[in-house]
Amino acid sequence: MKLSKRSILAITGVTAGLAIGLTFSGSAQAQAPSITCAAGTTAGQCFKNVQTDALKNLTPGDFLSAMGVMTDSLGLDCADCHPGAGTDKVNWVIDTPPKLMARRMVNMMQAINKEFFNGSQQVTCYVCHHAREKPSTSVSLDNLYSAPNFDKDDVVAADKTAPSATEILDKYIAALGGQQKLNSMTSYVMSGESIGYEGLGGNGQFKIYAKSPDMRTTEIRFPDHPDRGVSAWTFDGKVGWVTAPRGLMGEYQLDGANAEGAAFEAAASFPGAIKTLFPTWVSGGLESIGETRSASSSSSQDIVPPDDYRLVEGTSRGGTLRAKFYFDQKTNLLVRVLRFVNSPVGRIPIQVDYADYRDVNGIKFPFKMAFLWLDGRWNAEIKNVQINAPIDAKIFGKP
Repeated sequence: MKLSKRSILAITGVTAGLAIGLTFSGSAQAQAPSITCAAGTTAGQCFKNVQTDALKNLTPGDFLSAMGVMTDSLGLDCADCHPGAGTDKVNWVIDTPPKLMARRMVNMMQAINKEFFNGSQQVTCYVCHHAREKPSTSVSLDNLYSAPNFDKDDVVAADKTAPSATEILDKYIAALGGQQKLNSMTSYVMSGESIGYEGLGGNGQFKIYAKSPDMRTTEIRFPDHPDRGVSAWTFDGKVGWVTAPRGLMGEYQLDGANAEGAAFEAAASFPGAIKTLFPTWVSGGLESIGETRSASSSSSQDIVPPDDYRLVEGTSRGGTLRAKFYFDQKTNLLVRVLRFVNSPVGRIPIQVDYADYRDVNGIKFPFKMAFLWLDGRWNAEIKNVQINAPIDAKIFGKP
């Protein structure tokens, strides 16, 4: 597989903004000291030299996510704006030419959306750049007369010819084992092997703890490389935390959009309550997955086969969180969840794919999962599932 600059940087650990220690390989690398942000502080209060009004009032975690949107939208990396990013020589404060230009562009986007779209976010970094440092301003005739553009609509339009969202969700619940069986599950523990992107980051061991109705923790450790520490994401029903031993912030509390995303993922861990996750559901008919893959771009870690899947979208009150659910037409099982939360520079996506469903005490669980986000990806191969296992409440608290 041919790797893009972005993929290579992610694998080698140069990404520092959201790096969580999953993609570093081999021995420890020299890293800049972690930054500690007190709970309740803004990015402008925690980090030095944050000048853009649209970004300085974000929570520190949401600020880092916004940085991920900007770098991925241009096909760049932290080191392209911040000299030495990913090393102990990094200088986050210095105003480099790319950093100064980025500030101008963010202000420009805000002004355009305010003047021409009544403040609605219609123009983002990605709208023009499409993973290019310099936007292309001319029509590519080769592309014009080849495959069509496969970018998906951000908001799903209702398809009145498709089964309703309720019908699709009911079939999913039945395929998993039925409402009564799912309601009997109040907790579970999954364990297995974590696989770094294309195997280059090394494998580890993970555990996912879930307790109804909305508590979840994921832990990943690397027995062969104890120096990498334990990466953890926790949510106790009210507050979430991230521990990233090799990350910029090391450990931080989730606030803002990231906290809303963590709450959704914790509640979604119990599919029997899926219909209560959102007040608004839309059935979007069929949508293709994998149609853009080629021999050079496909990955052995793509676990969802190319096909047309039934699409349902849920939207939170106020529209601050949207999630697309893709279901197999034959089995009615869930194959992908793609959720978005807002940022001033574009929506922040996180995707989880599911495959290899197996029966565990009358309930079907996916034994393969793939997690993708702006600064990394990893796969999970489940080896064991314990249903209704006792879980200490401390597991879901601050790591």
